[in-house]
Amino acid sequence: MLPADSVPDPASHYHDVRGTTLLLAANLQPEDMVVQSMPDVSPTKWHLAHVTWFFERFVLEPHLENYSRFDDEYHYLFNSYYYTAGEMHARPRRGLLSRPTLSDILDYRSHVDAGMQQLLQTRSDDAEIAQLTRLGLNHEQQHQELLLTDIKHVFSCNPLQPAVSESLATPPAVAVPGHAFVNGQSGLVKIGAPDDGFCFDNETPRHDALLHPHRIGNRLITNGEYREFIADGGYGKCELWLSDGWATINERDWQRPLYWDEALETEFTLGGRREIVDSAPVCHVSLYEADAFARWAGARLPTEFEWEHDAANERVAGNLLDSGYWHPVAGATPQFFGDAWEWTSSSYAPYPGFKPLDGSLGEYNGKFMCNQVTVRGGSCVTAGDHVRASYRSFFYPDARWQFLGFRLAGDGHD
Repeated sequence: MLPADSVPDPASHYHDVRGTTLLLAANLQPEDMVVQSMPDVSPTKWHLAHVTWFFERFVLEPHLENYSRFDDEYHYLFNSYYYTAGEMHARPRRGLLSRPTLSDILDYRSHVDAGMQQLLQTRSDDAEIAQLTRLGLNHEQQHQELLLTDIKHVFSCNPLQPAVSESLATPPAVAVPGHAFVNGQSGLVKIGAPDDGFCFDNETPRHDALLHPHRIGNRLITNGEYREFIADGGYGKCELWLSDGWATINERDWQRPLYWDEALETEFTLGGRREIVDSAPVCHVSLYEADAFARWAGARLPTEFEWEHDAANERVAGNLLDSGYWHPVAGATPQFFGDAWEWTSSSYAPYPGFKPLDGSLGEYNGKFMCNQVTVRGGSCVTAGDHVRASYRSFFYPDARWQFLGFRLAGDGHD
């Protein structure tokens, strides 16, 4: 647990996080919030309801005496994957939920917020409630990021190519340093969350990991460098690709990152279509593409343990949600946080001695530890107080709709 003076006040933290979610959707119209452009994308309205359901189901119902559900049907509609909590509406069909309306969902949020306010005012000293509330708020911050990446995909499918926000700041022109490798530490190191703050269960237990001599890139790979890979015929060289990756890019006709135009001149952003900035980190690439680039460059992707240990002494700073860019920007090094989630070469797997949370919340992470790959570091739409060196997220290797980028690594020391 954090020291008492370091733990955010639950009531004010709740107010701030919940308010941020609504601000992120403030420029959207009700018609925008119901669209589902592919099975991985959830409608904005669904995100607003699901994070509210989480507080209702896991905090209010067990702990607030005489709490009354807003609507019993919502328990089915807005459950995501917690099978031990009940059945749920199929994920690929969330876009069919024209009802309940956005107004209904906002009323639902207000109902649950009132219950949470009552609970936090009357039982603020209850450690279990404080911890559940903090978990719920971190869960909501994950969905803040998903809300933005999902609506970005939705808008990219619209011929009008609308902006989620016309007022997003244009980043200053910054010259990035040349790419270089930095020697990483080798030997036995500690990996996983320390016992002095919030973490998800998949960051535990803290344990020893053996790092072999390695080098890690001083920054993320840029658009300009990725353009060179394309120009050299990287998408046509089968020897660079994992077997599944080669099959995937040919089946789906991938020739460039998601959201780039065919001329490789512009990309779709949350601020609308903009010119590609060569010095900014490349993003919206799959693991397959990141791995192929690394082979082309005579390198590899870092393991998640190499990444975590090398990032552990870096301050969490950089281009995160609060920067207001909502897109990767060219910046200073070293920087392990923000801009784009960084693909690693590590399968998303349990740590030695891993134990999921008790009850339904044990479904949060552990059951996904199969066929997915770990990413690290957060992105340009990750809340700054949400990410840390030990934070592990995960995606299937063909995922591209998230802000996904990469840095290189190599074996041995210079």
